[in-house]
Amino acid sequence: MSARSKARRRALDILFEAEQRSVSPLEALQARREKTDTVINEYSVEVIEGVLSHGAQIDEFLSTYSQGWTLDRMPAVDRMILRVGTWELLYNEDVPDTVAVSEAVQLATMLSTDESPAFINGLLGRLQQLKPTLLA
Repeated sequence: MSARSKARRRALDILFEAEQRSVSPLEALQARREKTDTVINEYSVEVIEGVLSHGAQIDEFLSTYSQGWTLDRMPAVDRMILRVGTWELLYNEDVPDTVAVSEAVQLATMLSTDESPAFINGLLGRLQQLKPTLLA
């Protein structure tokens, strides 16, 4: 697993933890730094801050294009993977679109249900197709 993949996974863990504990992701990040010896990669912080700063728009896109699934109905881990993947796909120009989608699918394969990788691939693939109009 590459350093960036590990950083992405750490960001996902912190975002998931924050939602489960009903705290802000920045509070969860700070707590992780203070209470563990875990080194938080700078890219993890960038992902967390990116998802936070674009969160409303990311959730709007996910709600609009996830056919038959509201954000609340999605498994929490899928919701977080989709938020990270959408941020990388739409707002992080350093990550190629295909890598953003592929990394999200890989996280879903490792962490979620058997159906999740296909769902995440389909939804992020749709956002990738629409990217020029979504950000216009």
